[in-house]
Amino acid sequence: MSTPTYDVLIVGGGVSGTALLYELGRYTDLKAIGLVEKYDHVAIVNSHGRNNSQTIHCGDIETNYTLEKAKVTKRTAGMVVNFATKLAPEVRDKIVYKYPKMVLGVGKTECEFLRDRYSRFKELFPRMKLLERDDIAELEPKLVEGRRPEVPIVAMGSTDEYTAVNYTTLSEAFVEEGKKSAEAKGMAFDVHLSTPVEDIRKEGDLFKVKTPNKGTLTARYVVVSAGGHSLLFAHRMGYGRDKSCLPMAGSFYFTPQVLNGKVYTVQNENLPFAAVHGDPDVLVEGKTRFGPTALMLPLLERYNGKTFFEFLKVLRLDRNVIKALWDLMRVRDIRRYIFKNFLFEVPWLRERLFLKDIRKIVPSLTVKEVSFAKGFGGVRPQLIDKEKRKLVMGEAKINPGSGIVFNMTPSPGGTSCLGNAEKDLYLAQEFLGFAIDKEAFERDLLVGEVPLTDLERPAATALMS
Repeated sequence: MSTPTYDVLIVGGGVSGTALLYELGRYTDLKAIGLVEKYDHVAIVNSHGRNNSQTIHCGDIETNYTLEKAKVTKRTAGMVVNFATKLAPEVRDKIVYKYPKMVLGVGKTECEFLRDRYSRFKELFPRMKLLERDDIAELEPKLVEGRRPEVPIVAMGSTDEYTAVNYTTLSEAFVEEGKKSAEAKGMAFDVHLSTPVEDIRKEGDLFKVKTPNKGTLTARYVVVSAGGHSLLFAHRMGYGRDKSCLPMAGSFYFTPQVLNGKVYTVQNENLPFAAVHGDPDVLVEGKTRFGPTALMLPLLERYNGKTFFEFLKVLRLDRNVIKALWDLMRVRDIRRYIFKNFLFEVPWLRERLFLKDIRKIVPSLTVKEVSFAKGFGGVRPQLIDKEKRKLVMGEAKINPGSGIVFNMTPSPGGTSCLGNAEKDLYLAQEFLGFAIDKEAFERDLLVGEVPLTDLERPAATALMS
């Protein structure tokens, strides 16, 4: 059977690509949509549970989030939970998980910071509580055990929320639910697995997507959601050449199960990388996973040496890139952090060095209880703006307005999958002119287990208008 000319074709089958596929299939009146993924299964690169912290980031315990960013992130996190909790329980329970969560402050400065933050964020997060030492000891005994009593600690968090997610099973559900909706409407809905994309070009009003095994696929609109490879495709088409890619790899460590839930630490405001945290692992029973580390790695995919040459192409090394990196290294905290994280990859030494960091969370841990999580940890493509000579943190999108969009979604990309897909949904509508069932969208994704608060609704209204 010959493939149709797709109204929208998505390149990349991670959680972001499959979220958009679901929204197109569920909420539009398009005639044909498709997705192309080079591996034999969806969401097995950065979306796989081995390669991320499996966290639903809301902005409450992530202390580098401003209140405004937390409003947006809480909304998109709620969309993930609302989607999953409307599925059958046996499906839901393979996607989202309930664990206690908190951010821990140690010492006078961090405790004062968290108390102030709680007063400013509690209206947005009504379930969040301020936790004193005795409260912490009741929820997470290991956080207090062995800690000097004269050192003040305080935390803020919640105990009855969905806080963890398996992004692979979430992606599988996006495909399944999107397919059901599409087929009910007579919409062509294709998922091409084991299908790498060799080239994308535009001929007239249509895009030609060349593959080695499915021939050339044709589409009116294309969304590339392929991590660092998105920038590679953009560069090949002449877009985004003012951007360079700096892949940051994260590693993790296992200990025995010393935590009941997720425990984060206060972010160093001088570091653009995630602070160390401990999490239950939804893939490995009986363990607590600590991390991540942050290592500049010349690969677009962790443990895939073939992506080294692709990294060189997207790096586009020149004096602007060198200047941006030099400015990063001039910051003392960043310089020390980067050097320490290189040492975190050195066998024997790494467990002993990392132990010092995770003892801030669990003081009683010993080096014998810490082991490097081999094969765990992914790559996040951080962009460098070559004109501004600075690192671009968070979501990045290249939209030349020609009917193709390139997405690179570092942290919290998984949490924001449905929110980012919503943006792409409206960009595609603007270009193609199809209808969107806004009522069903709000009923499915913005109402339910996590309702919108009045603080979030203005941002939602702006997106839905």
